Amino acid sequence: MHGEYKVPGGKLVVVDLDVEQGRIANFRLAGDFFLEPDSALDDINATVNGMPESSDSASIATAISRALPDGAQLLGFSPESVAIAIRRSLSKASSWTDYDWKLIHGEALPPRLHLALDQVLTEEVGEGRRGPTLRIWEWNEPAVVIGSFQSLKNEVDLANAEKYGIDVVRRISGGGAMFMEAGGIITWSLYVPGDLVQGLTFADSYAFLDEWAVTALKSLGIDASYQPLNDITSPSGKIGGAAQKRLGNGAVLHHVTMSYDMDRDRMVEVLRIGREKMSDKGTKSANKRVDPLKTQTGLSRDAIIERMVDTFRGLYGLTPDEITPDEMAKAEQLVTEKFATDAWLKRVP
Repeated sequence: MHGEYKVPGGKLVVVDLDVEQGRIANFRLAGDFFLEPDSALDDINATVNGMPESSDSASIATAISRALPDGAQLLGFSPESVAIAIRRSLSKASSWTDYDWKLIHGEALPPRLHLALDQVLTEEVGEGRRGPTLRIWEWNEPAVVIGSFQSLKNEVDLANAEKYGIDVVRRISGGGAMFMEAGGIITWSLYVPGDLVQGLTFADSYAFLDEWAVTALKSLGIDASYQPLNDITSPSGKIGGAAQKRLGNGAVLHHVTMSYDMDRDRMVEVLRIGREKMSDKGTKSANKRVDPLKTQTGLSRDAIIERMVDTFRGLYGLTPDEITPDEMAKAEQLVTEKFATDAWLKRVP
Protein backbone atom coordinates (compact mmCIF):
# COMPACT_ATOMS: atom_id res chain seq x y z
CA MET A 1 0.00 0.00 0.00
CA HIS A 2 1.14 3.51 -0.80
CA GLY A 3 0.16 6.80 0.84
CA GLU A 4 1.16 10.43 0.44
CA TYR A 5 0.47 13.59 2.42
CA LYS A 6 1.67 17.09 1.59
CA VAL A 7 2.07 18.97 4.86
CA PRO A 8 0.41 22.39 4.52
CA GLY A 9 3.29 24.83 4.27
CA GLY A 10 5.71 21.94 4.66
CA LYS A 11 7.08 18.89 2.89
CA LEU A 12 5.80 15.74 1.21
CA VAL A 13 5.51 12.61 3.35
CA VAL A 14 5.41 9.26 1.50
CA VAL A 15 4.82 5.83 3.01
CA ASP A 16 4.82 2.31 1.60
CA LEU A 17 3.68 -0.69 3.61
CA ASP A 18 2.10 -4.12 3.61
CA VAL A 19 -0.51 -5.59 5.92
CA GLU A 20 0.13 -9.09 7.24
CA GLN A 21 -2.26 -10.81 9.63
CA GLY A 22 -3.84 -7.51 10.59
CA ARG A 23 -0.55 -5.72 11.31
CA ILE A 24 1.61 -3.22 9.41
CA ALA A 25 4.68 -4.80 7.84
CA ASN A 26 7.58 -3.74 5.61
CA PHE A 27 6.93 -0.10 6.46
CA ARG A 28 9.10 2.49 4.71
CA LEU A 29 8.99 6.26 5.22
CA ALA A 30 10.28 8.65 2.55
CA GLY A 31 9.85 12.26 1.46
CA ASP A 32 11.55 15.60 0.84
CA PHE A 33 11.59 16.52 4.53
CA PHE A 34 14.64 17.02 6.77
CA LEU A 35 15.40 14.69 9.67
CA GLU A 36 18.27 14.59 12.14
CA PRO A 37 19.85 12.32 13.16
CA ASP A 38 19.72 10.00 10.14
CA SER A 39 19.13 7.04 12.43
CA ALA A 40 15.75 8.48 13.43
CA LEU A 41 14.37 7.24 10.11
CA ASP A 42 15.12 3.65 11.15
CA ASP A 43 13.55 4.32 14.55
CA ILE A 44 10.31 5.47 12.90
CA ASN A 45 10.22 2.51 10.51
CA ALA A 46 10.84 0.02 13.31
CA THR A 47 8.15 1.56 15.51
CA VAL A 48 5.42 1.49 12.88
CA ASN A 49 6.17 -2.08 11.82
CA GLY A 50 3.99 -4.43 13.82
CA MET A 51 1.36 -1.87 14.77
CA PRO A 52 -2.25 -3.03 14.29
CA GLU A 53 -3.80 -2.15 10.95
CA SER A 54 -6.67 -0.59 12.89
CA SER A 55 -4.43 1.93 14.72
CA ASP A 56 -5.80 5.45 14.50
CA SER A 57 -3.76 8.54 13.62
CA ALA A 58 -3.39 9.65 17.24
CA SER A 59 -1.94 6.34 18.45
CA ILE A 60 0.45 6.11 15.49
CA ALA A 61 1.69 9.67 16.04
CA THR A 62 2.17 9.01 19.77
CA ALA A 63 4.19 5.85 19.09
CA ILE A 64 6.42 7.69 16.60
CA SER A 65 6.99 10.58 19.01
CA ARG A 66 8.06 8.19 21.77
CA ALA A 67 10.45 6.36 19.45
CA LEU A 68 12.38 9.46 18.41
CA PRO A 69 15.78 9.94 20.07
CA ASP A 70 16.30 12.91 22.35
CA GLY A 71 17.01 16.04 20.38
CA ALA A 72 15.64 14.71 17.10
CA GLN A 73 14.90 17.46 14.57
CA LEU A 74 11.92 17.05 12.22
CA LEU A 75 11.76 19.87 9.67
CA GLY A 76 8.84 20.17 7.27
CA PHE A 77 6.91 17.27 8.79
CA SER A 78 5.83 15.78 12.11
CA PRO A 79 4.77 12.47 13.67
CA GLU A 80 1.18 13.52 13.01
CA SER A 81 1.84 13.96 9.27
CA VAL A 82 3.41 10.49 9.07
CA ALA A 83 0.33 9.08 10.79
CA ILE A 84 -1.94 10.80 8.26
CA ALA A 85 0.04 9.34 5.35
CA ILE A 86 -0.23 5.88 6.94
CA ARG A 87 -3.99 6.16 7.40
CA ARG A 88 -4.35 7.40 3.82
CA SER A 89 -2.44 4.36 2.55
CA LEU A 90 -4.51 1.96 4.63
CA SER A 91 -7.77 3.52 3.45
CA LYS A 92 -6.54 3.51 -0.16
CA ALA A 93 -6.95 7.25 -0.51
CA SER A 94 -6.59 8.75 -3.96
CA SER A 95 -4.32 11.68 -4.84
CA TRP A 96 -4.97 14.91 -6.73
CA THR A 97 -3.25 13.66 -9.88
CA ASP A 98 -5.42 10.53 -10.06
CA TYR A 99 -8.22 12.63 -11.57
CA ASP A 100 -8.99 14.53 -14.76
CA TRP A 101 -9.88 17.88 -13.17
CA LYS A 102 -12.45 20.15 -14.82
CA LEU A 103 -12.70 23.94 -14.64
CA ILE A 104 -15.98 25.84 -14.75
CA HIS A 105 -15.72 29.63 -14.95
CA GLY A 106 -18.80 31.00 -16.63
CA GLU A 107 -21.06 34.03 -16.70
CA ALA A 108 -22.42 35.89 -13.69
CA LEU A 109 -25.27 34.13 -11.86
CA PRO A 110 -27.57 35.10 -8.96
CA PRO A 111 -26.26 34.06 -5.50
CA ARG A 112 -29.11 31.57 -4.93
CA LEU A 113 -28.26 29.81 -8.18
CA HIS A 114 -24.62 29.55 -7.15
CA LEU A 115 -25.67 27.87 -3.90
CA ALA A 116 -27.96 25.47 -5.74
CA LEU A 117 -25.18 24.61 -8.19
CA ASP A 118 -22.90 23.78 -5.29
CA GLN A 119 -25.37 21.15 -4.11
CA VAL A 120 -26.11 19.80 -7.59
CA LEU A 121 -22.50 19.55 -8.77
CA THR A 122 -21.42 17.87 -5.52
CA GLU A 123 -24.22 15.33 -5.98
CA GLU A 124 -23.17 14.75 -9.59
CA VAL A 125 -19.58 14.02 -8.53
CA GLY A 126 -20.78 11.64 -5.83
CA GLU A 127 -22.95 9.75 -8.32
CA GLY A 128 -20.12 9.51 -10.84
CA ARG A 129 -21.81 11.61 -13.51
CA ARG A 130 -19.21 14.38 -13.21
CA GLY A 131 -15.49 14.27 -12.53
CA PRO A 132 -13.82 16.34 -9.81
CA THR A 133 -14.31 20.00 -10.62
CA LEU A 134 -13.04 23.46 -9.69
CA ARG A 135 -15.66 26.19 -10.21
CA ILE A 136 -14.99 29.94 -10.03
CA TRP A 137 -18.03 32.04 -9.11
CA GLU A 138 -19.09 35.22 -10.91
CA TRP A 139 -22.04 37.40 -9.85
CA ASN A 140 -23.20 40.99 -10.32
CA GLU A 141 -25.31 41.73 -7.24
CA PRO A 142 -24.46 42.07 -3.53
CA ALA A 143 -25.40 39.36 -1.05
CA VAL A 144 -24.81 38.00 2.40
CA VAL A 145 -24.44 34.21 2.46
CA ILE A 146 -24.93 32.72 5.92
CA GLY A 147 -23.89 29.26 7.08
CA SER A 148 -26.31 26.37 7.31
CA PHE A 149 -26.56 26.55 11.10
CA GLN A 150 -26.40 30.28 11.71
CA SER A 151 -29.27 32.29 13.16
CA LEU A 152 -30.61 34.70 10.57
CA LYS A 153 -31.57 37.46 13.00
CA ASN A 154 -28.40 37.11 15.07
CA GLU A 155 -26.11 37.22 12.03
CA VAL A 156 -27.66 39.86 9.80
CA ASP A 157 -29.00 43.36 10.35
CA LEU A 158 -31.92 42.82 7.99
CA ALA A 159 -32.95 46.47 7.98
CA ASN A 160 -29.52 47.57 6.80
CA ALA A 161 -29.36 44.71 4.28
CA GLU A 162 -32.66 45.89 2.80
CA LYS A 163 -31.54 49.54 2.85
CA TYR A 164 -28.48 48.73 0.77
CA GLY A 165 -30.25 46.25 -1.52
CA ILE A 166 -28.26 43.29 -0.25
CA ASP A 167 -29.87 39.87 -0.69
CA VAL A 168 -29.56 37.38 2.18
CA VAL A 169 -29.26 33.67 1.38
CA ARG A 170 -28.32 30.46 3.21
CA ARG A 171 -25.87 27.81 1.95
CA ILE A 172 -25.72 24.07 2.71
CA SER A 173 -22.32 24.17 4.44
CA GLY A 174 -21.59 25.34 7.96
CA GLY A 175 -19.30 28.16 9.00
CA GLY A 176 -19.74 31.89 9.13
CA ALA A 177 -21.35 34.60 7.03
CA MET A 178 -19.87 35.81 3.74
CA PHE A 179 -20.29 39.46 2.71
CA MET A 180 -20.25 39.42 -1.10
CA GLU A 181 -20.09 42.41 -3.42
CA ALA A 182 -19.86 42.28 -7.21
CA GLY A 183 -16.19 42.47 -8.14
CA GLY A 184 -15.13 42.57 -4.51
CA ILE A 185 -14.81 38.87 -3.69
CA ILE A 186 -13.06 35.82 -5.17
CA THR A 187 -15.05 32.65 -4.51
CA TRP A 188 -14.43 29.13 -5.75
CA SER A 189 -15.85 25.66 -5.08
CA LEU A 190 -14.22 22.24 -5.25
CA TYR A 191 -16.39 19.17 -5.85
CA VAL A 192 -14.35 16.10 -4.97
CA PRO A 193 -14.82 12.37 -4.30
CA GLY A 194 -14.52 11.32 -0.68
CA ASP A 195 -11.53 9.13 -1.62
CA LEU A 196 -9.39 12.26 -2.04
CA VAL A 197 -9.67 13.09 1.68
CA GLN A 198 -9.62 9.53 3.02
CA GLY A 199 -7.43 9.21 6.11
CA LEU A 200 -7.72 12.91 6.92
CA THR A 201 -9.64 14.30 9.84
CA PHE A 202 -12.33 16.83 8.99
CA ALA A 203 -10.02 19.59 10.24
CA ASP A 204 -6.98 18.34 8.29
CA SER A 205 -9.00 18.16 5.07
CA TYR A 206 -9.47 21.94 5.11
CA ALA A 207 -5.74 22.61 4.97
CA PHE A 208 -5.27 19.80 2.43
CA LEU A 209 -7.86 21.21 0.01
CA ASP A 210 -6.63 24.80 0.45
CA GLU A 211 -2.91 24.10 -0.04
CA TRP A 212 -2.96 24.88 -3.77
CA ALA A 213 -4.62 28.25 -3.11
CA VAL A 214 -2.02 29.21 -0.50
CA THR A 215 0.67 28.24 -3.02
CA ALA A 216 -0.94 30.50 -5.63
CA LEU A 217 -1.12 33.45 -3.23
CA LYS A 218 2.53 32.99 -2.25
CA SER A 219 3.48 33.11 -5.92
CA LEU A 220 1.94 36.61 -5.96
CA GLY A 221 4.25 37.72 -3.17
CA ILE A 222 1.69 37.35 -0.36
CA ASP A 223 2.95 35.77 2.86
CA ALA A 224 -0.17 33.60 2.96
CA SER A 225 -0.74 30.70 5.32
CA TYR A 226 -3.50 28.40 6.49
CA GLN A 227 -4.91 29.06 9.96
CA PRO A 228 -7.06 26.34 11.56
CA LEU A 229 -9.88 25.67 11.34
CA ASN A 230 -10.81 27.30 8.07
CA ASP A 231 -9.01 30.59 7.40
CA ILE A 232 -6.47 31.73 4.83
CA THR A 233 -4.53 34.60 6.34
CA SER A 234 -1.42 36.77 6.15
CA PRO A 235 0.49 38.98 8.60
CA SER A 236 -1.59 41.90 7.27
CA GLY A 237 -4.92 40.26 8.15
CA LYS A 238 -7.41 37.59 7.19
CA ILE A 239 -7.77 36.96 3.45
CA GLY A 240 -10.61 34.44 3.34
CA GLY A 241 -12.44 31.52 4.86
CA ALA A 242 -13.52 28.03 3.81
CA ALA A 243 -16.54 25.84 4.48
CA GLN A 244 -17.37 22.21 3.71
CA LYS A 245 -20.32 19.88 3.27
CA ARG A 246 -20.06 16.10 2.96
CA LEU A 247 -22.92 14.33 1.25
CA GLY A 248 -24.25 10.86 1.91
CA ASN A 249 -22.99 9.63 -1.47
CA GLY A 250 -19.42 10.33 -0.35
CA ALA A 251 -18.76 13.53 -2.27
CA VAL A 252 -17.27 16.62 -0.61
CA LEU A 253 -18.08 20.27 -1.28
CA HIS A 254 -15.27 22.62 -0.27
CA HIS A 255 -15.73 26.30 -1.05
CA VAL A 256 -13.72 29.40 -0.19
CA THR A 257 -14.41 33.13 -0.29
CA MET A 258 -11.52 35.61 -0.30
CA SER A 259 -11.79 39.37 0.03
CA TYR A 260 -10.56 41.31 -2.99
CA ASP A 261 -11.86 44.87 -2.47
CA MET A 262 -14.80 45.05 -0.07
CA ASP A 263 -16.59 47.93 1.59
CA ARG A 264 -15.55 46.87 5.07
CA ASP A 265 -17.49 49.57 6.93
CA ARG A 266 -20.69 48.46 5.20
CA MET A 267 -19.89 44.85 6.06
CA VAL A 268 -19.95 45.77 9.75
CA GLU A 269 -23.26 47.58 9.27
CA VAL A 270 -24.86 44.48 7.77
CA LEU A 271 -23.25 41.64 9.77
CA ARG A 272 -24.14 41.64 13.46
CA ILE A 273 -21.75 38.90 14.54
CA GLY A 274 -18.94 40.79 12.87
CA ARG A 275 -19.39 43.53 15.44
CA GLU A 276 -19.28 41.09 18.36
CA LYS A 277 -16.17 39.37 17.04
CA MET A 278 -14.40 42.68 16.72
CA SER A 279 -15.34 43.56 20.29
CA ASP A 280 -14.22 40.16 21.57
CA LYS A 281 -10.84 40.59 19.90
CA GLY A 282 -10.41 44.10 21.25
CA THR A 283 -10.44 45.49 17.71
CA LYS A 284 -12.31 48.67 16.84
CA SER A 285 -13.67 47.58 13.49
CA ALA A 286 -13.69 44.77 10.96
CA ASN A 287 -11.52 46.71 8.56
CA LYS A 288 -8.66 46.19 11.01
CA ARG A 289 -9.09 42.41 10.73
CA VAL A 290 -9.60 41.78 7.01
CA ASP A 291 -6.98 42.77 4.43
CA PRO A 292 -8.26 42.47 0.85
CA LEU A 293 -6.09 41.10 -1.94
CA LYS A 294 -6.25 44.31 -3.94
CA THR A 295 -4.27 46.20 -1.32
CA GLN A 296 -1.82 43.33 -0.86
CA THR A 297 -1.08 42.79 -4.57
CA GLY A 298 -2.18 45.85 -6.56
CA LEU A 299 -3.43 43.36 -9.17
CA SER A 300 -6.83 43.15 -10.80
CA ARG A 301 -9.29 40.52 -9.63
CA ASP A 302 -9.03 38.78 -13.01
CA ALA A 303 -5.23 38.62 -12.77
CA ILE A 304 -5.40 36.97 -9.36
CA ILE A 305 -7.96 34.44 -10.56
CA GLU A 306 -5.79 33.70 -13.59
CA ARG A 307 -2.78 33.02 -11.36
CA MET A 308 -4.82 30.73 -9.14
CA VAL A 309 -6.16 28.74 -12.10
CA ASP A 310 -2.66 28.49 -13.59
CA THR A 311 -1.31 27.24 -10.25
CA PHE A 312 -3.98 24.56 -9.98
CA ARG A 313 -3.39 23.51 -13.59
CA GLY A 314 0.35 23.30 -13.06
CA LEU A 315 -0.03 21.13 -9.96
CA TYR A 316 -2.85 18.79 -10.93
CA GLY A 317 -3.97 19.47 -14.51
CA LEU A 318 -7.18 21.28 -15.48
CA THR A 319 -9.46 21.11 -18.52
CA PRO A 320 -12.10 23.79 -19.34
CA ASP A 321 -15.68 22.58 -18.92
CA GLU A 322 -19.23 23.91 -18.65
CA ILE A 323 -22.33 23.32 -16.57
CA THR A 324 -24.53 20.89 -18.49
CA PRO A 325 -28.15 21.78 -19.34
CA ASP A 326 -29.30 18.99 -17.01
CA GLU A 327 -27.18 20.31 -14.12
CA MET A 328 -28.51 23.83 -14.66
CA ALA A 329 -32.11 22.60 -14.77
CA LYS A 330 -31.63 20.74 -11.49
CA ALA A 331 -30.10 23.84 -9.89
CA GLU A 332 -32.92 26.10 -11.05
CA GLN A 333 -35.44 23.67 -9.62
CA LEU A 334 -33.55 23.66 -6.31
CA VAL A 335 -33.70 27.46 -6.20
CA THR A 336 -37.49 27.32 -6.50
CA GLU A 337 -37.99 24.45 -4.09
CA LYS A 338 -35.30 25.28 -1.52
CA PHE A 339 -32.90 28.21 -1.72
CA ALA A 340 -35.49 30.90 -2.52
CA THR A 341 -37.94 29.79 0.21
CA ASP A 342 -38.44 31.33 3.63
CA ALA A 343 -38.48 27.83 5.07
CA TRP A 344 -34.82 27.39 4.08
CA LEU A 345 -33.64 30.92 4.81
CA LYS A 346 -35.31 30.94 8.25
CA ARG A 347 -34.58 27.32 9.18
CA VAL A 348 -32.62 28.84 12.08
CA PRO A 349 -34.56 32.07 12.76
